[in-house]
Amino acid sequence: MGYEKFASVYDIMMQDVPYEQWANYLEAIMVKYDAVPEMILDLGCGTGTMTQLLAEKGYETIGVDLSEDMLITAKEKAHKSNLDILYLCQDMTCFELYGTVGCVVSVCDSLNYITEEEQLLQVFKLVNNYLEPGGLFIFDLNTVYKFKEVLGDNTFAQAYEKCAYIWDNYYYDEEKMNEYNLTIFIEENNKYSRYEELHYEKAYSIETIKSLLKSAGLKVEAIYDDNTFDEEVATSERIYFVAREQLKEKQSEGLHN
Repeated sequence: MGYEKFASVYDIMMQDVPYEQWANYLEAIMVKYDAVPEMILDLGCGTGTMTQLLAEKGYETIGVDLSEDMLITAKEKAHKSNLDILYLCQDMTCFELYGTVGCVVSVCDSLNYITEEEQLLQVFKLVNNYLEPGGLFIFDLNTVYKFKEVLGDNTFAQAYEKCAYIWDNYYYDEEKMNEYNLTIFIEENNKYSRYEELHYEKAYSIETIKSLLKSAGLKVEAIYDDNTFDEEVATSERIYFVAREQLKEKQSEGLHN
């Protein structure tokens, strides 16, 4: 997966994404489940929009992403806003932190980009390892329904002032794999340059995610339809998982008994 040129226009192309609404929703989940984290890790942070919104709410934040180009933009945005955010260029499947955090979040279907169950389990194990006792893990996923019925084998296109894209989508039901073939046009030196990027996302069943979370030592607290506290339905396009670290919590309880 490459983000070399995509990173330069990512925020333009994502301008309709309700990041502020999502940030408020994440905070509402934390309140609902009695989480008061001092530090939050944003996995797959991209250009740092969510990381920054959480920082502006008063949380210490860390952003992890594999793309150096995305992180360059994230750091520039944080500098302009005078925010002290630690950004780490790391793979989610083998990330390392200097200590534990009170909450881990991952939004905008970042975890769908982990296309092997074994690797996703490794991500979950690392999250569990770096969560403080009883800490929360909140993440979203695009659903099988969205990949199959909404995106399917369709073409999407959009033009902006400085860029445009054509998105050829293909969904392979047997493999539960979604292919994004992006053709991006970026204005450079008074002319448009063309770039192509290929991205893949994996569709996971709820049962698979629950099983992987359990194997990683995380307890599923809830599964919600996008940006609500309603249960997911068959036509949910994006769902949120709320999981809690429990092993260290039990160990802590044992020490006090």
